[in-house]
Amino acid sequence: MPYAIQLAAAEGWNPGLQDAATFLAADPEGFLMAELEGEPVGCISAVSYPGGFGFIGLYIVEREYRGCGIGRALWRKAMQRLRGTNIGLDGVVAMQDTYAKSGFKLAYRNVRYTASDLPSPGTLPDDIRLMPAADVPFADLVAYDRRFFPSERQAFLRAWIRQPDAVALTALGREGLRGLGVLRRCREGHKVGPLFADSGEIAKLLLLSLASQRNSTGPVMLDVPEVNPAAVALAEEAGMQVTFETARMYTGDPPLVDLGGIFGVTTFELG
Repeated sequence: MPYAIQLAAAEGWNPGLQDAATFLAADPEGFLMAELEGEPVGCISAVSYPGGFGFIGLYIVEREYRGCGIGRALWRKAMQRLRGTNIGLDGVVAMQDTYAKSGFKLAYRNVRYTASDLPSPGTLPDDIRLMPAADVPFADLVAYDRRFFPSERQAFLRAWIRQPDAVALTALGREGLRGLGVLRRCREGHKVGPLFADSGEIAKLLLLSLASQRNSTGPVMLDVPEVNPAAVALAEEAGMQVTFETARMYTGDPPLVDLGGIFGVTTFELG
């Protein structure tokens, strides 16, 4: 797994400092590596979630070995592992036609917004309070996360909210949990994901509060589903700029999740 994260860093994907350990929590058997004469030369992830959902990511072959069939072999293994599931991925622009030939269909774009600084969060609304995610009953977190993700991911969620070099916050209202956000430190700056909320106001509060608690300098990144206008507006109003995009694609129909409450994708590698 550390090898895959190193390759991702070399590709400029700016992985989180704890991604190796937290990704493994999602599916310990879901990370495949290609070897040539005993040396690693490429990788891919094929993470299987309960309920017939899978996700492919971290599809990388070292540059000097591209064009030799290694990537095709990795791809076949990943697709075989997830056979019978609805498979999702976030495809970079250069690979989207290739994925379409394998049966993936475009659902929407995810757009990365980046800012070197963000405003302060200001005063909390009277009916909202922020609390560390680790202090909230875990069953409540699992249920809330499930609104926005196609499957329960308890082991991953537990590792994700408790990872070092991260801040995980919830927004609580009179009706209970109303938002969840995690900021994690990366090779450069920080990424916020997930950012789930019942409203744009709560999402903004979480985003700015998370950014205000980061423990190092560098940019803040947020991966926004373009189909959520409120999420796009949040990023633009915070002064963030578009720096990257992917295509969210699935082999089946797009899962039925609350896209209107997704203001930031958890991570492109795992969905």
